[in-house]
Amino acid sequence: MTDTLKFKEDLVAEVQADFQKRREARRPLELQWRLNMNFNAGNQFAEITPRGEVEDLGRQYFWQEREVFNHVAPVVETRLSKLSRIRTGLSVCPATSDDKDIAAAKFSTAVLGAVTAENNLGDLTREASAWSEVTGTAFYKITWDAGKGVKLSAGGETAYTGDVAVSVCPPFEIYPENLNISELKNQGSVIHAKVYTTDEVKRVWGAEVKGEPVNVFSMDTGFSVGGIGYGASAPRVSSEIRENSVIVIERYELPGAEHADGRLTVVAGDTLLYCGALPYANMTDGRRGYPFVKQVCTDTVGAFFGTSLVERIIPVQRAYNVVKNRKHEFMNRLAVGILTVEDGSVDTDNLEEDGLSPGKVLVYRQGSNPPRMLDAGSVPYDFASEEHKLLEEFVLVSGVSEIMKSSEIPRGVSSGRAISLLIEQDDSKVALTANSIRNALKETAQHILRLYKQFATVKRLKRISGENGSVELAAFSGSDLSGDDVVFDTENELADSPANRRSMAMELLKMGVLNDENGKLPLRSKLKLLDILGFGNWESARDLDELHLKKATRENRIMEKDGVTPDTIDHHELHIQEHIKAALSEHADGKKDYRARVEKHIALHKQLVAADAHGIFSAAEQLKDEQKN
Repeated sequence: MTDTLKFKEDLVAEVQADFQKRREARRPLELQWRLNMNFNAGNQFAEITPRGEVEDLGRQYFWQEREVFNHVAPVVETRLSKLSRIRTGLSVCPATSDDKDIAAAKFSTAVLGAVTAENNLGDLTREASAWSEVTGTAFYKITWDAGKGVKLSAGGETAYTGDVAVSVCPPFEIYPENLNISELKNQGSVIHAKVYTTDEVKRVWGAEVKGEPVNVFSMDTGFSVGGIGYGASAPRVSSEIRENSVIVIERYELPGAEHADGRLTVVAGDTLLYCGALPYANMTDGRRGYPFVKQVCTDTVGAFFGTSLVERIIPVQRAYNVVKNRKHEFMNRLAVGILTVEDGSVDTDNLEEDGLSPGKVLVYRQGSNPPRMLDAGSVPYDFASEEHKLLEEFVLVSGVSEIMKSSEIPRGVSSGRAISLLIEQDDSKVALTANSIRNALKETAQHILRLYKQFATVKRLKRISGENGSVELAAFSGSDLSGDDVVFDTENELADSPANRRSMAMELLKMGVLNDENGKLPLRSKLKLLDILGFGNWESARDLDELHLKKATRENRIMEKDGVTPDTIDHHELHIQEHIKAALSEHADGKKDYRARVEKHIALHKQLVAADAHGIFSAAEQLKDEQKN
């Protein structure tokens, strides 16, 4: 018992010491992240002081202009708006062409869509992108939450089936073993440190721990900007004390010779909450690894954390604020003026308080020179020239042009081809960040499916979307899923804007590419074209046509086991196209009975079309009766 207690105390002390060591090594990066956040928020007179803090040193003179002209926030907001067009739709590719693998891949895609919707993956992606744009890095944490899922009750006890939980971790919470190793999977160990209240620790880990004041970051408002005669406030990132809290340290260690399944150690204060193997087999081939996925704004060679564009813009933003404020100080001297008075000629206290107000009676000593305004000249041209150069430098450093930021075409550019090239250049400037987001989402999806294969050992229900847009409950277990090859439904969201799709659709329509062999536009192509142009509900007949398409899709599924007889009310042209599509799909390969049923069903549709063309409605009814018999 004594040996066990000694082991726990030594392990807690080791983890605490390791955490302090990593925190000190990462401190310069944290200061830069805090400075980036201050500049993005508008507190742009902050700087990193020699004593290792981010502080605002205040005005040097009472008349000093300290206004902020924030160009950092519009750059970040523009990039986030561009990156928000990345769709989170993911698909799972079958491992082989076998029917079982194809069905598993389709079902895995549906389950993946349901899980990402339940965890609001789109909102999480936007949150992670906001962190990575400002600080350079963000992390997704994918875990199995035993408190989620369907509630079960038996024998007076309550339990849950469990489900996947996805959350976003700011870079402040992640401490790698080596700051010079870029890949997360190559880190020997990773620490996730987060502040919890003592009540949260008891609820999650069931342990009583001693709380203490903990220093955390927060946003507050400081009186730090403004000019002569007025003041203004700007939000800033500062520290505050949170009472009755504790830092929970989770140290993840990769599998090795000493620990075959890795090791997870959870420490809160001087209490050991957990020590055991890594809980998740979330790597390839069932290996255990970290439950984290990294996303960066821009990769830094030979560094674990990425680089934010804000860090590059800060020098330009500082210079721009200086130029604008010095320019305004010069204009203040021109507008308010500077008086020169002879010593002892006037009451300077009165003159300094009231100035030369209109109608003022100014009394000065007889024989002395009256006060006069000092000629301050005019605002030098260099101010305007430097301001213009700095605005151009914002575009050069940030990669966010006026087209992307304000949707304005540059002066002198009127060619449609030139405008298209400029837009493509803007898209290419965020391509690296977009690729990092896509890779992070794909890796997150793989983690999700692998957690289901590990923990969903018994059948469970999940509300998923069917192929025709319907919502249904499906029962599955982890063995029904496959998920090593996850791909995006689309890879060109940035270039493939709605306006580009509409323009391309109109060009194809004019060239006749969408017409059939008779030179007519098929009804199915017409429906797709209306969707692309944004007039999906423009025609009242569209709802009826969609119902026909959905009915044809249902019939395709039924014909996998049994034959189906067409109805006289069917829109035969739409049905025939949908059935031909099913017969030619990979799903029908090798299924002779299924294809034969589909071909027979298509032939019956054509017989009904021929009967209707001759007005022989009785023949159509007779055909249906023969099929029933």
